[in-house]
Amino acid sequence: MIKPKTEVPDLELPLINDTQWNLSAQKSKSFTVLVFYRGLHCPVCKNYLEELAKKLKDFADRGAHVVAVSSDSEERAKKAGKEWDVPELPIAYGLPIEEARNWGLFVSKAVKDSEPDTFSEPGVFLVRPDGTLYASAIQSMPFARPNWKDILNAIDYIEKNDYPARGGE
Repeated sequence: MIKPKTEVPDLELPLINDTQWNLSAQKSKSFTVLVFYRGLHCPVCKNYLEELAKKLKDFADRGAHVVAVSSDSEERAKKAGKEWDVPELPIAYGLPIEEARNWGLFVSKAVKDSEPDTFSEPGVFLVRPDGTLYASAIQSMPFARPNWKDILNAIDYIEKNDYPARGGE
């Protein structure tokens, strides 16, 4: 588990728009928001990312950069990008399972034919511009994820009140 106020692992992955995304290259004013999702097979992920895509401007207005990340193959990730209503959401793919474990994500094996053999479960991480973890929410299943409005309100409160990261002790 990565504790708040400690450095997160660097992450560099390809995006479905044929560019590269690198966490250490992000120059956000407040946070980089990493949204790890299960993959194309997950209808809960589809809905969650479609809701996130509607809020990208709200995150940008708060100085936050957002990226969605999965262990999906390029083919599966690009299919999600085309079939889901996420036109401007940066979607990274190919997260190695060992890297998912380094982030403290739960890992599952397929129980249906539509699932990849192995994939990471969801997590949302708020990373400060200095590369340290501010907060995280990690799930062992697709349900009960943080609400985007709540995260946006939290960012507002954190920035307005200079609220420190908690839970790192």
